[in-house]
Amino acid sequence: MNAKQEAPLSVYLVVGEESGDQLGAGLIEALRAQSPCDIRFHGVGGERMAAQGVVSLFPIEDIAVMGLSAVLPRLPLIVKRVYQTVDDIVKRNPDVVVIIDSPDFTHNVAKRVRKRAPHIPVVDYVSPSVWAWRPGRARRMAAYVDHLLAILPFEPQVHKRLGGPPTTYVGHPLIERADRLRPAPGERSDLESDGAPVLLVLPGSRRSEISRLLADFGAAVAILKETFADLEVILPAVPHLRERIAEETAGWAVKPQVVSGEAEKLAAFRRGHAALAASGTVTLELAIAGVPMAVAYRLDWFYRRIKDLNRFLPIATVTSMVLPNIILGENVVPEFLDDGASPEALAATVAPLLQASPQRDAQVAAFRRLDDEMQLGEGRSQAGEAARIVLDVAAGR
Repeated sequence: MNAKQEAPLSVYLVVGEESGDQLGAGLIEALRAQSPCDIRFHGVGGERMAAQGVVSLFPIEDIAVMGLSAVLPRLPLIVKRVYQTVDDIVKRNPDVVVIIDSPDFTHNVAKRVRKRAPHIPVVDYVSPSVWAWRPGRARRMAAYVDHLLAILPFEPQVHKRLGGPPTTYVGHPLIERADRLRPAPGERSDLESDGAPVLLVLPGSRRSEISRLLADFGAAVAILKETFADLEVILPAVPHLRERIAEETAGWAVKPQVVSGEAEKLAAFRRGHAALAASGTVTLELAIAGVPMAVAYRLDWFYRRIKDLNRFLPIATVTSMVLPNIILGENVVPEFLDDGASPEALAATVAPLLQASPQRDAQVAAFRRLDDEMQLGEGRSQAGEAARIVLDVAAGR
């Protein structure tokens, strides 16, 4: 009998936002390539997983919210979706459940599945930031997660130290896109010979982030314009916020070229000489692209209170909010939090990065070390490594 005619494997994936949907789609492809039998996929996903044949239990837009102020109005619906997902998993009785990122939603699903159907193994794809925030979560995860797929190289050791579930580093998706982020010859002009600097401005992908940072970034650009008369500014924006951003930046001292879509964003990264960015995954993208940066973040009112509480009851455990800094174990990227993110401070930090300088050289040299830290090895892929472990866990049921 042909191997693909054996009893099909049942895999249930739970995704909470677009980035997880992308990982889920890649995992589905890799599972199909590696599995000796047919696989039936069910779960909650977005457009990319739908293109792989997964009919989502409900639209992920119902749960794709971030920040307390955004979650509270939608909390009743989110709670309903948690229980709806758990009911569906128990009914389908899959060989393995894979929860992907979005821990506020996916982990609530996993905990309830473990209580109602403890025989169903759970794989968690992307670790919550236990190394930065609420480290006690690692030990609690061990009760309902059978294996954790980490996308940052230091996370397996962190979970081992904190008593978390068995953890394997499977690579970060950005490393596999490194060639698309890095400039071909001639794409990024030589600052010493050309002299026309290109500044990337990245105020975030959520309305709340943009509201807190865009005005200060614009004021920093105005200060930089005084030194760099021919400054060019490119602002990659998520498509649904492009029009709003274009309107709000029309009066800047240097009117930015607002671009959207993956291709235009990657092209901007390949041209940029320096960046002014919100904290987040984009800082790792910039580092892989070899773009020095200054990073800013303004917390909302709730997390400001938590930050104040942390002085008396430690909840956060890292000294940086910038991923390249955490991975390298060295604060090579300057960062500015809350009131420290003034236009004057940001402009003073970015100015040396837009010209040949020791500050620029130091960041570029540090970013070259990221490859050694994050690479999996010749012939290995992130999705392939993840799929291998998911199949192993499913077989062990």
